[in-house]
Amino acid sequence: MSNFKCVVAPHILLPNKKVDMNAFAVIACDQFTSQVDYWDSLKKEIGNKPSTFNMMFPEAYLGKVDEKKYIDNINSTIDKYLNDGTLVDEGECFILVDRKTSEVERRLGLVIAIDLEDYTYQKGVKSLIRASEATIVERIPPRLKIRENAPVELPHILFLFDDKNESIIEPLYKDRAKLEKVYDFELNKNGGHLTGYKVKDTASVISKFEALLKKNNNGLLFIVGDGNHSLATAKAHWDKIKVNLSKEERLSHPARYALVEALNIYDKGLIFEPIHRVVFNPSSSFVSELSKRLGGEFKSFTYTKEGGKKELPMPKNGPKCYKIVQSYIDEYLANHPESSVDYIHDEDQLIEVADNNPNSVAIKMPALTKGDIFDYIAADDVLPRKSFSMGHATEKRYYLESKRIK
Repeated sequence: MSNFKCVVAPHILLPNKKVDMNAFAVIACDQFTSQVDYWDSLKKEIGNKPSTFNMMFPEAYLGKVDEKKYIDNINSTIDKYLNDGTLVDEGECFILVDRKTSEVERRLGLVIAIDLEDYTYQKGVKSLIRASEATIVERIPPRLKIRENAPVELPHILFLFDDKNESIIEPLYKDRAKLEKVYDFELNKNGGHLTGYKVKDTASVISKFEALLKKNNNGLLFIVGDGNHSLATAKAHWDKIKVNLSKEERLSHPARYALVEALNIYDKGLIFEPIHRVVFNPSSSFVSELSKRLGGEFKSFTYTKEGGKKELPMPKNGPKCYKIVQSYIDEYLANHPESSVDYIHDEDQLIEVADNNPNSVAIKMPALTKGDIFDYIAADDVLPRKSFSMGHATEKRYYLESKRIK
């Protein structure tokens, strides 16, 4: 009998058939962090309809609302949705996800649960699941406040796995006519279209993941493509509560298993986009000092509202480029407390944020290749935080599936 427990079949919660799915599913909380108007208009569109908007904390609102009261409202809303039948237990299953966006016709994913005992974000520690970028431990406590009393988890975590032969998700999609369709609707805010199919034969899927691990033979099954800090928070929550549990209780406790969407890194609809930087209140020498560190032949640019675009040479090596830029920004902020940084996913939004904040400088970053990402992590290294995005901002995962953690 196999001891492979990394992938498990969760009891997935979905909204009942009467719920307006367009209002229910909303984009991940860490998007449009400098654009409060996006979230305010979304809230207005949703109105009083059941929505995951009421089950999570948009990061754009951090520091702008009473955080304790906001979190209390989140948990009371989740309790209400569980008690009044808004959320329905679909039983043990996976969900095959077919996502259409404004950029791609199809991006396939599979909602599964993973064992947090098989995950680490510590650099150099070998595990089946590893972080793709540096984890900032200071970002975990605020997220932990939300999770520690929440009845369910509502993840936007995206995993990547290396399946060149397309042995897992693609056959499921080919036979999708045999699966029960559980949702099929247009996403709000230009998010595209989302279709989901229930996969009941979870055992055969799990066995294929186990076979893939053996085939790749590098001790690495998944890397966290998106939601690094959300998964790190889930891990911290589990580590905190498991100390008071017996061995048997640890095996069955729902908080041990985290809900994620897994994608084949070779999926044709999976496009890696750069994550740009905007530094607020920089000194007049900020750009010139950055330029001295970079050098290289790749042509990028900085942008300010007053001066427009200015050429910025960068190294051709993508991971090296991100390390230099992020290291410089981190050092600069440590010595200039009046300055701050934000991370922007699209070039047009990068320019918009800089235009709306005249005393700022935008830095356009390069895109990493798929080979850059998986090979780099497999070699026991991590990228600087916010090094890549899987698609544009509107292509990010929308909250929909959830799972009990209490």
